[in-house]
Amino acid sequence: MEKYSEAPPAAQTPSMAKPARRRPDAGGRASNARQALIESAINNFAAKGFAGARVDEISTEAGVNKQLVYHYFSSKQGLYQAALEHVYSEIRAKEKTLSLEALDPRTAMEQLVGFSFDYLQDHPEFIALLEDENRNQGRYILESAELRSMHSPFIEMLQETLDRGVRGGLFPPGYDAIHLYISIAGISYFFFSNNHTLSAIFGTPLGTPQAYAARRAHVIAFVMNALRP
Repeated sequence: MEKYSEAPPAAQTPSMAKPARRRPDAGGRASNARQALIESAINNFAAKGFAGARVDEISTEAGVNKQLVYHYFSSKQGLYQAALEHVYSEIRAKEKTLSLEALDPRTAMEQLVGFSFDYLQDHPEFIALLEDENRNQGRYILESAELRSMHSPFIEMLQETLDRGVRGGLFPPGYDAIHLYISIAGISYFFFSNNHTLSAIFGTPLGTPQAYAARRAHVIAFVMNALRP
C-alpha cells in the first residue's frame, strides 16, 4: 500500500533543474500542471479515499510527471490537503456570491436552504471527500492551517437572516446558527450520501431529477415550518 510519507523519486525533471532558463510562459504551464494535479487528486481521493488513491494514477490522469506531486505538495498527504482546501475554497467562494440583504428574512432563508441542497447535488465529490475525511477523524483538516482559518460566510448569513426574522416576528428566538446549519446540511446530506441504499430499500429511484426536485422542496418546507414563531 502506498503511504503518504513516501519519499519523492530521485529523478529530476529537466524543467525543474534550472528554473532560471524557463521561457516566459513557464509560470502559466506550472500553474496549469498544479491545477491539473489538484483536479485529478479530487477525482481519485473522492473515488478511492486517501488510503486507496495512488500518486502514480493521479499524476498519470493529470498528464504530468509524478515528480511534480512532490515538487508542489511535498507528499501524498500534502496533495490530499490541497484537494480538501480546493473544494472548501470553492464552496466558500460561492457562499460569498449570495446577496440576501435586500430579501425579506423568509425568502432569504429559503435561498440559503436551497443553496445548501443544490451545492451537494452538484458536487458529489465534496460528499465523498467529507466521508473519507470523517473516516480519518478530520485528521488532515486539523493539520491544515488554511482550512482551519477558512471562515464560512454561510454561518454569518444564516445568523443575520435569523436575527432579522426574529426582529420582524417571523422566526422564534433562541435558534443557534451553527446548530441550524448542521440540521439544514444534515437533512440534505443524508439524502445524497445514502441515495443508492435508500432507493433500494424503498424500491423507488431517488437519483432522478424529479426525486431531487421533490426532496429540495421538502427540505425547504421542513426548515421553514421549523422556523415558524
